Amino acid sequence: MARILLLLASKFIFLSILSSSGVIRCTRGENNDDHGFIQSLDRESMGLKKEKLSQFRIYWHDIVSGHNATSIQVVRPSNASATGFGIINMIDNPLTLGPNLSSKLVGRAQGFYALSSQEEVGLLMSMNFAFTEGKYNGSTITVLGRNPVFNKVREMPVIGGSGLFRFARGYVQARTNTFNLTSGDAIIEYTCYVMHY
Repeated sequence: MARILLLLASKFIFLSILSSSGVIRCTRGENNDDHGFIQSLDRESMGLKKEKLSQFRIYWHDIVSGHNATSIQVVRPSNASATGFGIINMIDNPLTLGPNLSSKLVGRAQGFYALSSQEEVGLLMSMNFAFTEGKYNGSTITVLGRNPVFNKVREMPVIGGSGLFRFARGYVQARTNTFNLTSGDAIIEYTCYVMHY
């Protein structure tokens, strides 16, 4: 009897492992799934047409100096790291069509960046590009990624979006246009490649 129970227990464990790893699936039929709260949708029923690739260039103005700073340090590091490890800045940076702050404003970069490397000056960027111009007014793309600031070109993923950029994915390339060593202000050129509907 003990031998039968041991055999049944080992078969149950084996089948449980196969089931949890996806090798064996238990279903209730073709039209039902195990999760009644999830359903498949047709893209067209949501008004989504053919996916397209958009490319655009904007300039990100990180202003840390003066009375109208758009980038404010909200966390100071607990140690004296040479790389600034631990610093976090909250941002509401202007996005313009040209490198001059006086050029046409097309949106804001809102979010934060954190100095996240102990080996080099490397940032974790988490921000939304919130557009305010033309047909893209109210639409956003979300950028989340690593930014090693002394590299000539830094690539970060676009992980989502809203409005006309709903279901967005892609990447941005950041290049430093100017960096003022005295004030700490920077202008960064962002070239964006975004797949969306």
